[in-house]
Amino acid sequence: MAKRDLPEINAGSMADIAFLLLIFFLVTTTMDVDTGISRKLPEKQPEDIEPPKLKEKNIFVVTVNRNNEILVEGDKFMKVDEIREEAKKFIDNGGGIGNPIDGAEPAECDWCEGAKDPASSDHPNKAIISLESDRGTSYGTYIAVQNELVGAYTDLRNRLSKKLYGVSYEQLLKDQKNDIGNESLKAKIDNIKKKYPQIISEAEPTK
Repeated sequence: MAKRDLPEINAGSMADIAFLLLIFFLVTTTMDVDTGISRKLPEKQPEDIEPPKLKEKNIFVVTVNRNNEILVEGDKFMKVDEIREEAKKFIDNGGGIGNPIDGAEPAECDWCEGAKDPASSDHPNKAIISLESDRGTSYGTYIAVQNELVGAYTDLRNRLSKKLYGVSYEQLLKDQKNDIGNESLKAKIDNIKKKYPQIISEAEPTK
């Protein structure tokens, strides 16, 4: 019996099909985008500089542990959305009265609307927020906490700017982008930042 030849399969176009599939998946696949925060690092200080003496009441400590639990001031567990208001109360307390601060600002903050609790921060220029985290802290939680702390300063700046200039601090920043050379806008922004300087200290994560 004669051997029957099997028909051949034309595979010439398989490479073209594979290439088209590759292009299709490259175009339609979504890539994970890393999230981050913009932060200007402080300049390196001389080694022989003497660190300033800080009062414990002028430091607001926020700790995020490896379980993403947030501890404020060492004794209060909070959710992320509760941190902002607590930070605003601390920054805006204005509890100091009497002596000038570094000869530049009066100890009494006449623009602060806080409780003026003598056991809390003396002045926005002295109020330091210390953020501590663990190496096991999730990046998402850390970013969320950072955002709330920065948001506390933004809220206070917006309030003061509306009171002094009739517009929010954020609007002043937008207007400055459209009119970079406007010295009046720059002076207003600098004044608000001087009244509520953003002082956030980030400690090295614990192991």
